[in-house]
Amino acid sequence: MRPSQQMRDLGIVQYGAPTLSEPARPFALPAERETADTVIGQLLAAMERIRRAHDFSGKGIGLAAPQIGIGRAAAVVQLPGADPMVLLNPRITAASEEMDEKFEGCLSFFDVRAPVPRPLRITVETVTPEGSIATAVYERGAARLITHEIDHLDGLLLLNRMRPGVLPVPVEEYRKTAEATGRAWSYE
Repeated sequence: MRPSQQMRDLGIVQYGAPTLSEPARPFALPAERETADTVIGQLLAAMERIRRAHDFSGKGIGLAAPQIGIGRAAAVVQLPGADPMVLLNPRITAASEEMDEKFEGCLSFFDVRAPVPRPLRITVETVTPEGSIATAVYERGAARLITHEIDHLDGLLLLNRMRPGVLPVPVEEYRKTAEATGRAWSYE
């Protein structure tokens, strides 16, 4: 079974679906707290199904509401060794000029990996379920994961972020190269 078919079977919307290219609608918090809690619950349940099928412990995993067919501004990110982090109405307010380019995968087209340039440091503003604004700074792998999920909420995919002329690599080829070189990327 192809990796993207497996993701589809786990309830992940696949590349080409309109919900992946449309900006997600923000929550009016705290008024829509019950709706936000429901969406977060659905994201966490989907993430658990995915984690049972794949090991993401080395780099972490993220999932945005549009990827489960919900056009709302919510995402969940789980960094290696940490509990899931909820992002409601997230917005990047600052990004470092210093960037790097690493291969990324996406649950919505899991058959390929693609090199994507991302800032090494970002400042993110989110809204708590109570309606307060929270700000946090993320670096390196965390910044990459969170930026990827915020892109989903803005209707963008990693394909939109790749340098011109660069193409995605079939996952089998990516895995062979990583195994042969012993250099699957990681942040120390």
